Amino acid sequence: MDNLTSSLHAKRPVTAPQGAQRYVVQRATGHRHGPVTRIFSPGDIGHQVKPFVFLDYFDFQATGGAMFPMHPHSGIATTTVLLSGALRYEDTTGASGVLAAGSVEWMRAGHGVWHDGSPAGAGRFRGYQLWVALPAAMELTPAQSQYLPPEAVPQSGPARVILGRYAGVQSQALAPEDLLFLHVRLSDGERWRLTPEAGHDVGWLHVSAGALHVAGTRVANELAVLNESGAEIDVVAEGATEFVIGTAVRHPHPLVLGHYSVHTSDAALVRGEQEISRIGEQLRARGRVR
Repeated sequence: MDNLTSSLHAKRPVTAPQGAQRYVVQRATGHRHGPVTRIFSPGDIGHQVKPFVFLDYFDFQATGGAMFPMHPHSGIATTTVLLSGALRYEDTTGASGVLAAGSVEWMRAGHGVWHDGSPAGAGRFRGYQLWVALPAAMELTPAQSQYLPPEAVPQSGPARVILGRYAGVQSQALAPEDLLFLHVRLSDGERWRLTPEAGHDVGWLHVSAGALHVAGTRVANELAVLNESGAEIDVVAEGATEFVIGTAVRHPHPLVLGHYSVHTSDAALVRGEQEISRIGEQLRARGRVR
């Protein structure tokens, strides 16, 4: 589910509406590899919407077999939003278990972690995995994982608050400040508005069901990148609509990429890769990885 390959996108130009408002500047459908669609990565849209650097969407019929074997990361944090099915997980912080539909996993790789995840049982397996670049002060901190059951994910109106704060509701995930990630469901014709926090000029949304109308642009089964602005985001649903939306203060650092890592500098990347190599040797000695 998570690797550092770039994706190809069907990009379509969008004509900006007149007047000051939040509108769509780019659209993309992503690139499917196996059961996962890579919506964006640092090689394309990820550098435009950082700290959000990768987004995957998965939707397939699971058979109970292993899908995402043990692999490492450093410098980033991953958030898995499980919408249907069950996910068996394990990581080198010592956590392991099974997530039910509606659960959220927050994994801060920091200076290095290995983890895995696979569908538990058969049936439809659907959700998102989002990667964010950590600020320099957090990119080499000890790894940390949180596994939040559905009842621990707060909601305000139609929006579940995955990361950050919205409408006075705070996520339990220990994510960096200055970012927001919501999962929203709207009924046909329903209007929804989001006033971003101060400084949240980065914004995007991905529609997985139904369609949204955003300042004259119809968005369906695709990503929409919004213009950089602190203005209100105003959408209207067409049909029963489901989407995720992210806003943030722009990440001020370059994205320094390794095979499994995203850091803010070459020096930090070296330290992160050294730590994941050290953990990997321990796992190999125990026969956990090859």
